[in-house]
Amino acid sequence: MLSNFANITRVPELRRRILFTLGMLAVYRVGVFITIPGVNREKMMRMVGGGGGGRGGLLGLFNMFTGGALERMSIFALGIMPYISASIIIQLLQVVVPTLTRLSKEGEVGRQKINQYTRYGTILLSIVQGIGIGFWLRSQSVTIPGLVVYADFMFIFMTVLTLTCGAVFLMWLGEKMTEHGIGNGISLLIYAGIVAAFPSAIASTVDMFSEKLVELLLLVAFMILVVGVIVFFERAHRRIPVQYAKRVIGNQVTGGQASHLPLKVNTAGVIPPIFASSVLMFPATVSQWLPILKPVSDNLRFDGLLYNSIYVALTVFFAYFYTAVTFNPTDVADNIKKNGGYIPGYRPGKQTAEYIDFVLSRITFAGAVYLSAVCVLPNILIAKYGVPFYFGGTSLLIVVGVALDTAQQIESHLITRHYEGLTGSRGTKIRGRNSSTA
Repeated sequence: MLSNFANITRVPELRRRILFTLGMLAVYRVGVFITIPGVNREKMMRMVGGGGGGRGGLLGLFNMFTGGALERMSIFALGIMPYISASIIIQLLQVVVPTLTRLSKEGEVGRQKINQYTRYGTILLSIVQGIGIGFWLRSQSVTIPGLVVYADFMFIFMTVLTLTCGAVFLMWLGEKMTEHGIGNGISLLIYAGIVAAFPSAIASTVDMFSEKLVELLLLVAFMILVVGVIVFFERAHRRIPVQYAKRVIGNQVTGGQASHLPLKVNTAGVIPPIFASSVLMFPATVSQWLPILKPVSDNLRFDGLLYNSIYVALTVFFAYFYTAVTFNPTDVADNIKKNGGYIPGYRPGKQTAEYIDFVLSRITFAGAVYLSAVCVLPNILIAKYGVPFYFGGTSLLIVVGVALDTAQQIESHLITRHYEGLTGSRGTKIRGRNSSTA
């Protein structure tokens, strides 16, 4: 196993990508500890999470996604959420706005244009959320003296400017990591923030259950079970048999073999819970300067029935929506037809596309139910025992899913260059959520 990991250092491009990714993550973690001007970090940490875990309601959840940046009110306090929210809005608009629909079908040029609109949306949302946080800090300074040094208009302006620049920098960092590093940069930023808080979360949990050994062991067993369920479903897929007809090219006969089309049970990966969390956190932020939304944010308690019901509904919706955006049954059916293949019992073309869409819809429902259960059920532990958010289903799903995806990309680099993979065999691969093999 150690020799297989040592193979990573023997591939210059892979080594360079991993070092680049680690370097960018280090820059991100350094920025988390740079507080915006005019805020008392110690009082902010006590208000959000007692300095060690951020367990309180939506603030604690937001703090988890920002890697502890919110409780320190750092330049990265908005995290990558404005970019994710902008991506959601743009993808939804692609369905209803003809111009964006045409751009999405224009290949690389259209994708670059859509990315540009997403960046503009990120800046706009960062400004809106920055204004909300600025007014919120100013209001909190009344009950917590010394939280803000100067609660005037200039403080709000500096807060908006700093937080917007921080969010845009994280967006750029994530894109560069995706382009020049290994794995998905946006997901890795969230992953790094959650993992960085694991040591303090473990210490606080052990201290909390110091006199309840049995309950601590049950908690550990439950977490291991959740991780096992996540790994199982992230690797699960439905195989659709595909038969390729024999073709004569010159003096050679090709084709005639049987293959299969693997459809992931959870095609959308960790995107639906991240999107759902981002949508639910937005009203809480905007309500700080739009009083009309205050009752909504007050009722969206992390352990409340309303929050979890909306969370499940949004997770199911984004599971189907993101699957529809990233997987087109018609294109897959056309590619099978062009290569001389067909699904037994179904005519090539439209009938094949309808069958693939039918199967995909059914397994996506199973994937959506799995995502909802994994993300919501562990909230009982958080609500009942005060367990840190880092041990909730959403955080474990992100950590395990991103780790599998990154490991699969490393495996692909190794096997492509004729090295054994991380599992020790070229015939046995780690299945990330984007894997297209069985």
